[in-house]
Amino acid sequence: MLTFENASTGTNGGVDAALLIIRIALGVVMIAHGYNHIFRGGKIKGTAGWFESLGMKPGILHAWTASITELAAGAMLILGIATPLAAAGVVGVMLVAFITNHRKNGFFIFRPGEGYEYVLTLLLVGIAIGGLGAGNWSIDHALGIADEMLGWRGLAISAGLGGGGALALLAVFYRVPVKD
Repeated sequence: MLTFENASTGTNGGVDAALLIIRIALGVVMIAHGYNHIFRGGKIKGTAGWFESLGMKPGILHAWTASITELAAGAMLILGIATPLAAAGVVGVMLVAFITNHRKNGFFIFRPGEGYEYVLTLLLVGIAIGGLGAGNWSIDHALGIADEMLGWRGLAISAGLGGGGALALLAVFYRVPVKD
């Protein structure tokens, strides 16, 4: 069981507050990504075309898969429900983004084509929150399942399921685009 108790009060409110802040921040970012892919810019059709251009075919399947994963993982993180699974969603989406679009552009996001610093940060925060769990201010805690998903088990779920799912998806669907 993860405990960072304050010796004078016997509570771990500061850790719970920190975990809530991280969950909300990451959750909002993921929801914004999913929302943007579906409803903004070129909408889902434009997202599908962009995914096709990256080598993810059929683009419409991957546009919907990524967008729904981002929306669901974001909401789950904010609520603190099945936190390692939500974190696995973040890891999976960001690993695919890293491999298909960002890694070839260098580290810094402000470089042409957008580097990988941003997606790598989200990916690693996803792994970390999977291992740390949602804290006491979460649905996981209210349901009594928070302790079951802490530490190595949560890390394994977030990194293994997220990373493994992403690599399996890429092995089946990703083809490096051929430049004319």
